Amino acid sequence: MIPSYNSPMPLIFDVIVVGAGHAGLESAFVCSRLGYCVALITLSKASIALVPCNPSIGGPAKGIVTREIDALGGMQAKAADACCLQIKMLNTSKGPGVWALRSQIDKLAYQKWFLKQIKENPNISLIIDEVESLITKKQNVVGVNCTINKKIQASKVIVTTGTYLNAISHIGTISKKEGPQALKRSQRFSQNLKKMGFELIRLKTGTPPRVVTDSINFKKVKMEKGSLQKLCFNHFKKKYLPIKKQLPCYLTYTNKQTHKIIEKNLKLSAMYSGNIKGVGPRYCPSIEDKIVRFANKPRHQIFIEPESIKLDTMYLQGLSTSLPERVQEALIHSVVGLESAKIAKYGYAIEYDAINPIQLWPSLESKQYHNLYFAGQINGTSGYEEAACQGLMAGINASLSLQKKAPLILKRNEAYIGVLIDDLATKGITDPYRLLTSRAEHRLVLRNDNAIDRLIKYGYSIGLISQKNYEQYLQQQKLIKKIITQLKITTIKQSKLTALQKYKNGNHSLYQLLKRPEIKLKQLMKIDGLTKDSVEKIEILIKFDGYIKHQQKNIDKFNKYDDISLKKIKNYYRLKNLSLEAKDKLNSIKPLTLGQAKRISGINLVDLMIIKYYIDHHE
Repeated sequence: MIPSYNSPMPLIFDVIVVGAGHAGLESAFVCSRLGYCVALITLSKASIALVPCNPSIGGPAKGIVTREIDALGGMQAKAADACCLQIKMLNTSKGPGVWALRSQIDKLAYQKWFLKQIKENPNISLIIDEVESLITKKQNVVGVNCTINKKIQASKVIVTTGTYLNAISHIGTISKKEGPQALKRSQRFSQNLKKMGFELIRLKTGTPPRVVTDSINFKKVKMEKGSLQKLCFNHFKKKYLPIKKQLPCYLTYTNKQTHKIIEKNLKLSAMYSGNIKGVGPRYCPSIEDKIVRFANKPRHQIFIEPESIKLDTMYLQGLSTSLPERVQEALIHSVVGLESAKIAKYGYAIEYDAINPIQLWPSLESKQYHNLYFAGQINGTSGYEEAACQGLMAGINASLSLQKKAPLILKRNEAYIGVLIDDLATKGITDPYRLLTSRAEHRLVLRNDNAIDRLIKYGYSIGLISQKNYEQYLQQQKLIKKIITQLKITTIKQSKLTALQKYKNGNHSLYQLLKRPEIKLKQLMKIDGLTKDSVEKIEILIKFDGYIKHQQKNIDKFNKYDDISLKKIKNYYRLKNLSLEAKDKLNSIKPLTLGQAKRISGINLVDLMIIKYYIDHHE
């Protein structure tokens, strides 16, 4: 019998989702909400919505991704708000282009929340099993072979295996064939992907130790509270956690003694002993890597963060390590506030198989096999947010394909999601990819406040945003336009507000006055009917008007390239005068537009001119 919350169950589905982590869940819920019958296959119940590393959602760039997921109709924002322990807006001392939400979440509540959603969804059948191979018919994937349930068929298959493929965990010289948190790993699927012709790469990630809460000396560390203002990820069902109910985080630092301990035992680290073959994340290094790469830094931050109201443990963000247990104890006890800390769980490194994402179209469908999609860490990314947004897009595109519709491919100026997927499909990866604000050349228009403006039209047209929510959004947009018009046509002299007396020696419009950093919209006119988000949006649009218009000009210039389709070019070796390197790369990546071709490393202006000439003369 198939282990499932929803039975009886057919062995033929519309969509199979392999893996129930952050990517798999988004894929499953998208397809199920659009009316498709989904088999959600996972190795164990414990791995569903698992938060094996940092118990948080959001952060620089990542928080904007979670808002984008919500604007498209995804799940992560709702889950994060429902399980919030603390929330804050980051980078508020800088411009709005880098503002981002970060929520400390209850990792046990997060899993429980998603399990409840699965149980209540009649279109999702949860199957606890191991996928061993894909079933193919010519170049079409038509299902999967499992250990227990054998053959399960579907029209579409989405692979979201996370860090479980051929996974090995490492603590010092001890290696174990297991997935995150000692869970069961996938043992056979990697070999099947190799046989099918996929190029696999070996990657590595890691996690810090957890310590018992009561063993920390909180008097010696700095308390880090959440933000005072009302904050949440979700655009429509606002769920705010009052500051008095938010749990604090704490800040401490490594020191010279910590660094000496690490340097002395560096060869015992799995990373430096030669045990690990996988490439680690450049932008989220282990503490060993930090000491080696940044030898001139006298200290490194360690954030002490709660994991759950039901756990007596704290997470040591910034102290990811694969050193032996006895060394981990020594280095933790060298840190101020952690002198007597009891270790509840030791840090470890984990290496796993992933695919080279250049083998995917920007829709996240395989180039080699039809009806097969990949999302999440199997595509070489790191982070819950990166995984979730890929799962969402894979689910959307699998569903659109079932409807015989064109895929949704977000542009780089439309979403961080578009930046991420374009980077993966166009450039590939050499180490686990982490989304950063610096990766987005148009980040001033990819803001936290306008995620809904950029993406709700897609979520609504697909069927993931309700009519009620869409009309609510349109009503706010109508009010915003009305307010902006009033600001433009009303001069300071016409205003009756006494607070503006000192500005009345001029005849400027209220719109021009609002450009001043010290002026707020509520000082200029009544804002009845506007939400807090809409007020913030108006102020940003006006105060940064010049910068936004300048960036829009650049976007329009870039979009000219992205509007030129290259789908008709099947073989670049036939194009005369292209360099051999250009032919090899273009044939491998098969860019969909001239803009995507332009972003391929090694493709120069002459190559683009040759391609454009070919397109113009072979229509």
